[in-house]
Amino acid sequence: MSSFQELRIVDNFYQTSLYFPMPAVLISTLTDDGKTTCGPYSLLAPFYVAGKEYYSFMLECRNSSNTAQNLIKHKKCVINFLPDDRKYFKEMVRLGWPGDSPEEKMKDFNLHLEDGLRKAEDPEGIYPQVITEAVQAVECTWVDTLDGAENDGPIPEGMDHYVLDKYHDFNGITTPYGAHFVLKIDKILMKDKYRNAIVNGVKASDFPHLPVDYGYRDSKNFWYHKHRWMLPELLPQRQTTVASVRYAADRLQTNVQFTDEALAMLVKVPRIFLPTALKGCVAWAEENGVKLIDVEQMKIINDKRSKEKGK
Repeated sequence: MSSFQELRIVDNFYQTSLYFPMPAVLISTLTDDGKTTCGPYSLLAPFYVAGKEYYSFMLECRNSSNTAQNLIKHKKCVINFLPDDRKYFKEMVRLGWPGDSPEEKMKDFNLHLEDGLRKAEDPEGIYPQVITEAVQAVECTWVDTLDGAENDGPIPEGMDHYVLDKYHDFNGITTPYGAHFVLKIDKILMKDKYRNAIVNGVKASDFPHLPVDYGYRDSKNFWYHKHRWMLPELLPQRQTTVASVRYAADRLQTNVQFTDEALAMLVKVPRIFLPTALKGCVAWAEENGVKLIDVEQMKIINDKRSKEKGK
């Protein structure tokens, strides 16, 4: 006999039928008069993470929300990750009340706004501002050309949802009440302490304290989990032989060669990823005019943050 019982799946199942941990962020968008307004979101996940010409998030939200309408009209947003502080979460909950206009939401806004890097690079452009108190922020642009969403327009006046003959599958207006946005990552902004940790090596004490929205809500409360501490768990240690890595390297159609010592640095790469890793090494070598990859070059290749460390 099973130790589980079934729970019926209903609308907003992540809140009503599951305990589902999610990020808690404030998203900045532009109003029609070029001002910044903010709304809280948790339905946010990495979308394109490798192999594309850009990286992206997927945001899901109510299509009549200020955030959705501002994205449809102005395309730009900032994802702000605030520290784990009860006063910040309280402000997130306040900003999430449906139906309030941007003016009503921002009248009592108790955080601070500043220009991001996109504004610094394009002073004549109009971009949503970044929340100063954020640990990190991601400046994004909605890729409206995916899934034929470039013709999606604002919600008709007086309507609380869309009535369309056809809805998109994954981008733009996807249901009468829902919208999905593929958000291309333009800039990742981070406070010095946390940026330096990523560049130079993160310890448990370096992780920012970020709140986790626990998904389930009732008729009175949003629930979130306070950050406590980070616990490291060692990765499994498996490795192949240098001969096996050499065999895979010799099968590549390239004039770039590897020393045995360099190949020894790849013995812990899972076999399924080894061809991709080797091709990445070759691509770096060809780009940098290197014919023989030794240990020193392999160290540079393995260090994804080497350019930032050089700065």
